[in-house]
Amino acid sequence: MSRGPALGAPALSDPLSRERHRILHAVQDRLEDVARTAVAVMRTEIPSYALQDERFFDDVRDQVLTHYRMQLAALAGGRDIAPEDLVFSRAAAMRRARAGFALEDWISAFRVGRQVLWDVLLDCAGTSAEAQQAALSLVTPLMRYVDFASTHAAQAYVEYQQHVVADADRERRDLLDQLLAGAAPARGPLLAAAQAYGIGPHSPMMAVVAVCVDDTRTGDLTSAEHGYATSASIGIAGPWAGRTLVVVRHGQVVAVPVVRTGMDAEDICSHFEAVQRRLAREGTMLSMGISTVAEGAGELPRAYEEARAALDLVPSGGGVAALPRLSPFDYLALRADDLARQLVDPRVRALLEDDRRRGDTLAATVRAFAEADLNLRLAADRLRIHHNTAHYRLRRIEERTGRNPRRIADLLELLVALAIRDGAGEGGDHQ
Repeated sequence: MSRGPALGAPALSDPLSRERHRILHAVQDRLEDVARTAVAVMRTEIPSYALQDERFFDDVRDQVLTHYRMQLAALAGGRDIAPEDLVFSRAAAMRRARAGFALEDWISAFRVGRQVLWDVLLDCAGTSAEAQQAALSLVTPLMRYVDFASTHAAQAYVEYQQHVVADADRERRDLLDQLLAGAAPARGPLLAAAQAYGIGPHSPMMAVVAVCVDDTRTGDLTSAEHGYATSASIGIAGPWAGRTLVVVRHGQVVAVPVVRTGMDAEDICSHFEAVQRRLAREGTMLSMGISTVAEGAGELPRAYEEARAALDLVPSGGGVAALPRLSPFDYLALRADDLARQLVDPRVRALLEDDRRRGDTLAATVRAFAEADLNLRLAADRLRIHHNTAHYRLRRIEERTGRNPRRIADLLELLVALAIRDGAGEGGDHQ
């Protein structure tokens, strides 16, 4: 079995050995007061401790006393400290971790306890050269004890946090799996978890699916770090949103935001678009698909499939495809396949590609003309051009394509061709 540090006395002369034992016995006689002093200092110097009640400080005082007694007994008897001697300390560390104390607060408590004990040792030693030398012989074993005990405490904290994280991940995955099966939890821990996220059987929800497509920092897209970093970023909700269920699942990050009172689908879209842009600035490029609103858990499977389908609309370089922002026309154009693109008249395709290279002035005119309900003067005003210029552009489109934008059928064909062109992206490269 592994042993802890040796805390016994080094080879000392008889006079130094007697001085050492005298100092330890003097401290032992004052130990209750020393422990109370240590707790008072902790209460003053550690903000999270200062907020606690007397029951908490009774527990802390017991811990401090147990540590002090163990150190003094080991120093006086020359014995080693074994890991099993610190079971009481590990148990206390787990209690502090469970109560939400930060690890640095627990380590600060060790620091305070060590400093208070050392101050008392020096006070009990006195000022003679022999006493000072005996006191100095205690420095190394005391530091070894604190290092050993604090390391065990830190391990207990880490073990607890790993346990909590694993449990929380499992609970979130189980909750998402049940929701994607079309049912909200009705009892037990999953019901409590759903309520914590504002999810009920009839809550309006949306589904968001994100995947990492590029990382300018590492270039590694397979690292689990991406999923959990993205999950953490998405989970940081806006002031209106409360907590959001976010799960790393099958290489994707899946979020289920609830559309709360006073919100609409556009609020959700704007929030997740902001997350995508922030991560892009930090070096992680995401593709993100956002569904329409599901009216309750029964519709969430449909919303999840929508979000997955929306990912196909995102260019390969990343971005956001939010279905609530798309009209049926936009969606059909974005979903156009190679056959649909081939069905566009070559003259129309050639004009639109040439126009894009020249600044898209003709495309802007077609769109403005349609949005103005075929009122050319109004379209010109909106484009801030003379209406004769707008008239010239429409005539040029007709001359090159054989399509008259003043005819509904021809205007619709031009708009479809434009949507297909823009949906394909600059190079026609999509996921």
